[in-house]
Amino acid sequence: MVLVTPAWGATGQLFCCTDPGSGRRVCGDTLPALCRGQAHRIFDKAGNVIKEVAAPLTPEQKAAAAIEAARVKQLEEDRRERRRIDQALLATYATAEDIDMAQNKAENDVKQTIRTAHEKIVEQQKLQRKLAAEAEFYKRKAMPPDLENNLRTVGHEIRLQQELIELKRKELATIHAKYDMDRRRYFELTGTSPTPPASSSAGR
Repeated sequence: MVLVTPAWGATGQLFCCTDPGSGRRVCGDTLPALCRGQAHRIFDKAGNVIKEVAAPLTPEQKAAAAIEAARVKQLEEDRRERRRIDQALLATYATAEDIDMAQNKAENDVKQTIRTAHEKIVEQQKLQRKLAAEAEFYKRKAMPPDLENNLRTVGHEIRLQQELIELKRKELATIHAKYDMDRRRYFELTGTSPTPPASSSAGR
């Protein structure tokens, strides 16, 4: 390696890099033209490295670095969100039994809505049969507009209640999955495990 060392300048610093073509070490009291766009070091008068400057990234390297930075940022955001959710979970449930109680309440509210919808369907079906019996008198002549409209309204109401029941059944499945997940995470965070049910032969 050949060292080309000029006299120290007013800055009291020396800028050095390696010529990629010849392998020579090129230095100057300011950054030599050959070192521009290359990795280089800056020395003080005692010969100590005071700064290392990496070579500029290529467009491909910049793109890869941007992708990696975005990935790392997303991972950190995901970790923060996970911590927030975990803290909220522990603040909401003091015990595993609290999760059971919350689930039962949520499910019972939905089940009550389903029961009410079933009752409405039964009522509307009774009315539908009554209106259909009246419509029998008009097989060979025009049905009164009010009767025709009432039959259409009753049929529409029955379909609405049936759709509501289907939606609420899906909601029940969602609630069940949600509280199952909360329960598993609670046990992970607290280091506890589900309490096994008492044996039916206990006390015999």
